[in-house]
Amino acid sequence: MSTSLNPFEISQQQLDEAAAILGLSPAMHDFLRTPMRELHFSIPVQMDDGGFKTFQGFRVQYNDARGPAKGGIRFHPDETIDTVRALAAWMTWKTSVVDIPLGGGKGGVICDPKALSEGELERLSRGYIRRVAYFIGPDKDVPAPDVYTTPQIMAWMMDEYETITGRHLPGIITGKPVQLFGSLGRGDATARGGIYVTREAARALSLNLQGATAAIQGYGNAGQYAHLLGRDLLGLKVVAVSDSKGGIYSPAGIDYGQVVKWKDETRSVVNYPGADNITNAELLELEVDVLFPAALENVITASNADRIRAKIVGELANGPTTPEADTILYNNGVTVLPDFLCNAGGVTVSYFEQVQNAYNFYWPLEEIHTRLDDKMTTAFHAVHQMAQQRKVHNRLAAYLVAVQRVAETVALRGWVK
Repeated sequence: MSTSLNPFEISQQQLDEAAAILGLSPAMHDFLRTPMRELHFSIPVQMDDGGFKTFQGFRVQYNDARGPAKGGIRFHPDETIDTVRALAAWMTWKTSVVDIPLGGGKGGVICDPKALSEGELERLSRGYIRRVAYFIGPDKDVPAPDVYTTPQIMAWMMDEYETITGRHLPGIITGKPVQLFGSLGRGDATARGGIYVTREAARALSLNLQGATAAIQGYGNAGQYAHLLGRDLLGLKVVAVSDSKGGIYSPAGIDYGQVVKWKDETRSVVNYPGADNITNAELLELEVDVLFPAALENVITASNADRIRAKIVGELANGPTTPEADTILYNNGVTVLPDFLCNAGGVTVSYFEQVQNAYNFYWPLEEIHTRLDDKMTTAFHAVHQMAQQRKVHNRLAAYLVAVQRVAETVALRGWVK
């Protein structure tokens, strides 16, 4: 990754712009540019062949002024500390913009989980918790699943933490299986929150989404649920989807059930019958009403932003659009729903899980959907109002809302003024 696309430098650049508009003091601006705490560590794991392998892990607590740090743990072969820092920063702004009493954190391990057996994966997961046990807690820092981590991994991690502390503390981890103190509604929460925000954006634009076209880059959990919920809740016709191997396009629409079955059988959407194969780059530039980037960061850049023809870009992935591209899209009249607003449904329902764990009382699914809709709708309108008031694009408006809330809390605590 080039220096210009370093994710942490991008997050700092976005903060810098917001800080200037808000008129933050130099001391406050400086404080908010860097993580409050970082932990770097090694995890020795006994492999199935009897030998040992050492993995490198991280945990970053970016800011906890508004509440315990919150953020996922990523298992990825290309994990970097700058990616973890950036995601911890974005989580800080994400929890703030949806106004839940949490801060921002993130974790990661440099590994290829696909190359590990189930036993090796369990030993790595438990080893991670042994390294961070004194660093986390329900009132300090609450991890969750992220890239290549699952509810089962969260269950192992929760069990390891409870073994270490000798206490029943299910709220130490969210994204757990429902049978093990997880929350209903967590599986589709990221996409569902994004669909609620897309609905509100379309209303603000007077855009009828019934029968409108959509393309989804990335067909994992968020992308698949965006397809299903976009159809069921908004009436969207999905005409293109893609995964890491490529994409497919059919102007007549792509059937959700059939394409999921095809991907499950072939491990990719490519060569799906009745659709044309296209590249991920071509999918981004299709003339559709709604585009959902739901894969990797930095896919919409200064080099292709002029060719984005969607009316709404709903960022279900983290960091898919660079700052330079934001300006181009705004000037071209494209409404971007920024990642830390659009994909905040996941952390919001994770917060609901924490609340339910603390009370030891669990809500029905309908109540979770209603509460999530209320949070996402309120957050969208706070951002939309700021964008109209300041005459700025939505990402900057979301930063203005979120950073102002964090800065006010930091100042009230007397940390920095």
